[in-house]
Amino acid sequence: MSLALAATSQAAETPAPAVADSPQTLTFGIVPQQSASRLAAMWGPLMAELSQRSGVTFRFQTTKDIPTFEACLAAGAYDVAYMNPMHYTIFATESAYRAIARQSNKQLKGVIVARKDSGISDISVLEGSTIAFPSPGAFGASILTRSTLSSREIAFEPRYVKSHDSVYRAVAAGLMPAGGGVTRTLNAVDPDIRAELEVVYETAGFTPHAIAVHQSVSGSFADSLQATLLEIAAETPELVKAVGMGGFEMAADADWDDVRALGMAREDTGISQAGDAVCPSD
Repeated sequence: MSLALAATSQAAETPAPAVADSPQTLTFGIVPQQSASRLAAMWGPLMAELSQRSGVTFRFQTTKDIPTFEACLAAGAYDVAYMNPMHYTIFATESAYRAIARQSNKQLKGVIVARKDSGISDISVLEGSTIAFPSPGAFGASILTRSTLSSREIAFEPRYVKSHDSVYRAVAAGLMPAGGGVTRTLNAVDPDIRAELEVVYETAGFTPHAIAVHQSVSGSFADSLQATLLEIAAETPELVKAVGMGGFEMAADADWDDVRALGMAREDTGISQAGDAVCPSD
């Protein structure tokens, strides 16, 4: 099966099990910030290039929502995964993932968006409102934005709508007055939706999402994969731009110490440990 067909057929499915020491096929899990079909279109060309250069077939995987993706990370079901900063700090320990790359020259900031015609100039007016978020454990779009609202003692009711795109669509349609997102996904949403929205608040910045490998992947291959990702970013930057990034840089576990410094207890992150996903192990 071609990578494109694999991406289409696997996009809404749960991931295949991790394979290991001398890989021929590896699963590459992508956090579902956007729809499965959109993610497959964005990431498919990059994975095809990665497969060609490495001699290993990378199979695109995502899930129907972020909590299900988190359950699969908890199970160690992906060989390689693109995960948010809080995911990484948790699953590096719980599921033995090791970061090899991240977006270059970038800090991740949460944003709160509203319709341009809403008249919202300060988030204090959201007192008592229902606000859209992708999921409890979405780092920039939910954890940072909810924390901001709570720290300012703004009472609100969260409504979790599965993806960043769903947040933007709900706010643009006037279903909710505001929602949480991040700049990268806001810029990538349908231009007609983006045209209806404006950022009314931006949080502090943190180390962005990690590309991490599971311990089942050999250290030597992980190092080779890291080098290949950097080569692709340097030689075919349009493939990296297609996934909403300006480039890749080498990553080390300590890069996410700023996230750890938030001191959030595991149970306070909202990140799922279990879900309705079936993440096979054979």
